[in-house]
Amino acid sequence: MDFVKYHGTGNDFIIIDNRDNNYLKNLNNKQKKIRELCLRRTGIGADGLIEVEASTNSDFKMFYYNSDGREGPLCGNGGRCIAAFAWQNNIADKNMQFEASDGIHDARIIESKNNTVLVDLKISDIFDIFIHNDYMVINTGAPHYVSFIDNLNDVNMYEEGKKIRHHENFFPEGVNVNFVEPFKDHLFVRTFERGVENETLSCGTGVTAAAIAAHLKGIEYKANNYPILTKGGKLNISFKPDKKNKKFKEVWLKGNAVKVFEGNLVNT
Repeated sequence: MDFVKYHGTGNDFIIIDNRDNNYLKNLNNKQKKIRELCLRRTGIGADGLIEVEASTNSDFKMFYYNSDGREGPLCGNGGRCIAAFAWQNNIADKNMQFEASDGIHDARIIESKNNTVLVDLKISDIFDIFIHNDYMVINTGAPHYVSFIDNLNDVNMYEEGKKIRHHENFFPEGVNVNFVEPFKDHLFVRTFERGVENETLSCGTGVTAAAIAAHLKGIEYKANNYPILTKGGKLNISFKPDKKNKKFKEVWLKGNAVKVFEGNLVNT
């Protein structure tokens, strides 16, 4: 089985083109195998695995699995990586559409240099928002807890994120956890991802939730264009608030997707 490894601002994924074969479908224990592939010492190593399948409604289908082997909802950075993969492998043109668990998404290739591709991914309209006294929960294709704090670099993200991820308020599915520190010209965001069960270097749907939360909190940047800094690099979120219908539309996540290496699995 051939595979390719990509990362989007440090959020890394194994990508398998399953349009012409049934490798993953034919596994007796698919969840166990994906978990093994994502292990960093004995497998390929990744935050998740993405499977590409044929589609009759768009250019292709994207199936995303967390590193624990369970199928997950939309992954923003994974969506950017799969768009870069599809373009580089002639599966889709620079302006494409693909199916994900939450519907059809648009993506566009902005520019490419060597193995790095700048991708703009459209996120579905956002309206599932709960505002509490000291935090918000925003569904951006996946549920995200967002809280604004100072001195974010000093936070033990594993310990603090784990507490909230498993809190009884979010039982039984749990929630992704994002802490945000605003600066004059950007938001600094750190994310603990469920399914990975640890901090990741970046989370696309997480930074999207952070930008929406910042807007709702009155933190604004020019033309609703939010520069984001994560531990894995820079991203950008833009959107149009629709106050009449209480939602955010034309939500776009932009950043680099990088091809790291490709290979072939044997004895699997």
